[in-house]
Amino acid sequence: MLSLIPLHSAQQLKNKDIPEGGSKAVCLINTNGMSDSGKNFVMRKSVKAFTDSILDLIVETDETRKNIVDLFGKKEVLYLGPDEQVIPDDINWVIKRAGMRGYQTPAAFMSSKPRAGINHKVYGVTSEGVNVYLDVALRHTLGINPKDAPFTVKITGGPDGDVAGNEMKIMMREYGDNARIVGIADAFGCAEDPRGLDHGELERLVTGTMSIVHFDASKLSADGVLHTCDTEAGTKARNTMHNRLVTDAFVPCGGRPGTIDSTNYKQFLQTDGSPSSKLIVEGANLFITTEARQALFDEAGVVIVKDSSANKGGVITSSYEICAAMLCTEEEFFDNKTQIVSEVLDKLRKKNLDHGPQSDPTLPVFSCCYSSLRLIGGLAKLEAELLFREFENFGGSLPEVSQIISNSINAATDALSVALDTLSEEERESLLPLFRAHLPKTLADLSFEHVHDRVPEQYIKNAISSCLASKIVYKEGTRFISSQKPDKLAAIALKYIHKEKEVADLMESLSSSEFPENEKKKILYLLERGGARTALEAL
Repeated sequence: MLSLIPLHSAQQLKNKDIPEGGSKAVCLINTNGMSDSGKNFVMRKSVKAFTDSILDLIVETDETRKNIVDLFGKKEVLYLGPDEQVIPDDINWVIKRAGMRGYQTPAAFMSSKPRAGINHKVYGVTSEGVNVYLDVALRHTLGINPKDAPFTVKITGGPDGDVAGNEMKIMMREYGDNARIVGIADAFGCAEDPRGLDHGELERLVTGTMSIVHFDASKLSADGVLHTCDTEAGTKARNTMHNRLVTDAFVPCGGRPGTIDSTNYKQFLQTDGSPSSKLIVEGANLFITTEARQALFDEAGVVIVKDSSANKGGVITSSYEICAAMLCTEEEFFDNKTQIVSEVLDKLRKKNLDHGPQSDPTLPVFSCCYSSLRLIGGLAKLEAELLFREFENFGGSLPEVSQIISNSINAATDALSVALDTLSEEERESLLPLFRAHLPKTLADLSFEHVHDRVPEQYIKNAISSCLASKIVYKEGTRFISSQKPDKLAAIALKYIHKEKEVADLMESLSSSEFPENEKKKILYLLERGGARTALEAL
């Protein structure tokens, strides 16, 4: 039986930066009384049945035209992404089946392909984004520069988990001994050490995909302890670790949805009412309910970076993989995979990415898709900075601001998608550099000249719309979008990008002029920060 689950809303909020929309689906099967082999057989069959059901709906044949009523009336392009219990053999079968059934771009029907894909766990793509938010949040919320000063953190999800394990590795890579991981819990137990768990031992467990219960107890300090869930006391310690340990930050990267809810959130507080952690960065989906998030903020000032912001790196990576599967062959992707993956990771975590020659590295960074100057990337970094900028300037809770950002981008994307249909082919083509700039450079250089031959026009239109929408919101803020009349939003956004081009042309002329250098830099900075919006408002 196929059922939609309540992650739809969170998923769509998370998909704001990419051309694809998002939802979740689950195959519910009854495996009671089955052997392991029987359970595995039924699980593999359910994936196959699900795949054929989807293909029945979106691949037009004589049989489907006869038996399926199409109320939508438009060609649908869908993409699948694996989640729990989906194995590499399933993914390979799904891709092959899509080709057999006549799907237009079978390699793009599913992400995380073993060979021509970007495995989320292997490359830690979700965790790379989570760590960007943790870094920005530590600086803004606690005044801690994690590069220079120590901080403490507790994590759920265990060293064998995708997001938790990779987050530990990234923190050790980025901050060294400054990252004091004082508590880790997973399904089988927890390890606690107020002096920080041994990094070498954690790395061994992560590399070996092993539970925290395999932590070498001899590597604990005199105050450390290892709990296993084979005793009642051990289970209780595991279940309460995220509440008990006092740390600077808590990063839930695994655990049951709604672990912290409106009935138990006070357990996260100490006896004096202060929180056990002032900062929470949600690496896992829905670990904390909406009501509990608000209560923790209202009563204890807990700053929570919502899941739909913090862990969006995974869906962005899947989107790049889907687009790569449309733009280039499997061999082209595989031959350039190392470089493409490196650029994808940069797209998540860095602020400035280079898509062309920079005239002068001492000048400010310019964010115009038409110029040869550097483009602003780093989709996690951009949102994290906007998130805290709006939180500090306008108030509200951080999850509220996160949702406002997502809704602003999605609203602008939807309006632009409709508006693009009214433009001439030449006008749409002039916006294509937005899509190109969104892609990893190596992928774009490989095959973007074939974009119209290989990528469905609906996808191109969605890509232009989402790129333009996120670009404007991250630069101008959500109030720029909310202040526009809904029926005028698309027109304003299109005018904005043309004004940005005018400003970029002016900046390029100024940068090569003989104007005094110090004054030139100040003017260029001001033009970059507000030139397009000022030009727009002057209309």
